[in-house]
Amino acid sequence: MGFSTIAIHAGNEPDIATGAVSVPIYQTSTYAQDALGKHKGYEYARTQNPTRAALEKNIAALENAKFGYAFASGMSAIDAVLKLVKAGEHVILGDNTYGGTYRLFNRILSNYGVEFDLADTTDAANLESAFRPNTKMVFVETPTNPVMTVTDLQAVSDLAHGRGATVVCDNTFMSPYFQQPINFGVDIVVHSTTKYLNGHSDSVGGFVALNDETDAEWIKFVQNGIGAILSPFDSFLVLRGTKTLAVRMEAHDKNGRIVANFLAEHPGVKKVYYPGLVSHPQHELAKRQQTGFGGMVAFETGSLDNAKKVLEGVKLCTLGESLGGVESLISHPATMTHASVPAETREKLGITDGLVRISVGIEDVEDIIEDLDQALS
Repeated sequence: MGFSTIAIHAGNEPDIATGAVSVPIYQTSTYAQDALGKHKGYEYARTQNPTRAALEKNIAALENAKFGYAFASGMSAIDAVLKLVKAGEHVILGDNTYGGTYRLFNRILSNYGVEFDLADTTDAANLESAFRPNTKMVFVETPTNPVMTVTDLQAVSDLAHGRGATVVCDNTFMSPYFQQPINFGVDIVVHSTTKYLNGHSDSVGGFVALNDETDAEWIKFVQNGIGAILSPFDSFLVLRGTKTLAVRMEAHDKNGRIVANFLAEHPGVKKVYYPGLVSHPQHELAKRQQTGFGGMVAFETGSLDNAKKVLEGVKLCTLGESLGGVESLISHPATMTHASVPAETREKLGITDGLVRISVGIEDVEDIIEDLDQALS
């Protein structure tokens, strides 16, 4: 079956009790049991919920994975995956990653004996030199937030597997519509469902997709044991969102390409970060690995003052954190999404005070461009 068919139908079987086409919101904390030890597959809502189960089946199918688990946030999903790593073991983390992921490693996991090093995962030689005898995992994000560098997932997977390490990819920016990391050898895929999978800026959640049964059992155990589960209502909202994922991503991609080209030619813009531009250093890799380029664009204005004028000058685009909603959102990574990353590290990665990130929505693109033009001018 094609992607759109899977998105609409996987996990979305009509309700057995009523025939409801949309999976109901099973807003219950517990389930009646027929007898001691005899139940209908559900005991307690932290452990199982029919609405969440439908979503887990849906997104796992979209990622070509056998197993899927929905969490209360993208960060709780990443945290659950990192519980595959024990004290004294080592993780290689892509040096250009979401600020919250960096904060989890640097401020939390490091207190519990997990070792990690940052590495430029776009450079195979540099990545190889980062391996240690105790390296357990390689965690990458591609394209990266916010400067859109692209990592060769097949090359990283081959290298890591040769060293006995698990590969994890944060696929939030592309969604499974434009990129399916498991097809390139990646072991575990994580998402913030808050973003494109939900697509309407009205739910916070996370997801883990994978094929290894042993690791899946552990993730399931962690999900239940810690309890950072996605609620029935949020599961319903994301399940609604994935039904239109294909058409939304096509619209984001179309608008993203137009906006990126507009910004690349604007005199008020110093540099544009977008894999769909021929000038992007990993453009050819992105074409091979992705089926589209998406709606995430970052651009350099030259100074904090210039960035502030743009961010406060827009009228259609909304100044705010997050991304992937139908509306265009604009943000300042240095003081918002990546504030937890040290200033010298941000500067080295290109996350300057003048950098602006836009999540291009699906409004009429002429209106988005007009808004950016007047703000830049």
